[in-house]
Amino acid sequence: MSLPRVVVVLGPTATGKSGLGVELASRLGGEVLNADAMQLYRGMDIGTAKLSELERREVPHHLLDILEVTQTASVAAFQRDARAIITRLRSAGRVPVLVGGSALYLRAVVDELSFPGTDAEVRARLDARLAVQGPAELHRRLAELDPVAAEGMLASNGRRIVRALEVIEITGQPFSAQLPELGEPRYGAVLLGLELPTEALDERINGRVGQMFASGLVEEVRELEGRGLREGRTASRAVGYQQVLAVLDGASDLEQAAEDTARATRRLVRRQRAWFRRDPRIQWLDGLDDPLGAALRTLDAAGDVV
Repeated sequence: MSLPRVVVVLGPTATGKSGLGVELASRLGGEVLNADAMQLYRGMDIGTAKLSELERREVPHHLLDILEVTQTASVAAFQRDARAIITRLRSAGRVPVLVGGSALYLRAVVDELSFPGTDAEVRARLDARLAVQGPAELHRRLAELDPVAAEGMLASNGRRIVRALEVIEITGQPFSAQLPELGEPRYGAVLLGLELPTEALDERINGRVGQMFASGLVEEVRELEGRGLREGRTASRAVGYQQVLAVLDGASDLEQAAEDTARATRRLVRRQRAWFRRDPRIQWLDGLDDPLGAALRTLDAAGDVV
């Protein structure tokens, strides 16, 4: 019997990927693998819209809550761990359902993406520039050297920007050149993209941000601050968390933080859309028109999912 294919549920933030992933895993006899970089962190629940244990409805989830906020998320480590889980699930006849909006993490699993080594001297120099100039200035430099890579990164994500500049200096090639040509995805994966019209998505983002603040986002950030959030090179830059830290510093107020969070989320959506739209393998679903039914019909047409 052939091994199950991998099902990927991707798309911009706030389109309903997590819920669809659970429904598909339940229908297909599968398990969910998280591919949202910020949901890797323990305690970052409200601000990442992480599903509760009840919402997961007994569908096993993997790669959630595996890092402390002081640790740095690594695409290479994610690739290794996700592929090991996928191999185990497929061997057991279970359908792996990979769910998330972190495009590089998704491509690391389904494409033959390799990772150049590091150079301690180059990294130290770039880290020093980051500390002095800030991530926005380094992002402008990256946009000059590799506009494709810059388009896919938030200007506030200093760690990723430094890594991209490091790879450019080490290899003499654009960071985006490390991405392989789009071909047949690993595991025969079926890529399902979930999308909403911009107006509907903006409304959903505003509602989600309001709910996050009402549900205790400030208290969550304050607790994580006590666990070292500010020292975390990745976690502290997450949308929502960065804005609340500014409130705790007295540099902003709650109303401004909510507005800034919604604005940053919309910027993230634009970057996610730009990245995903370059991949013709993605089969797009309307998030407002029975996405589960559309997903099941698409998988049925693909054949041999289970």
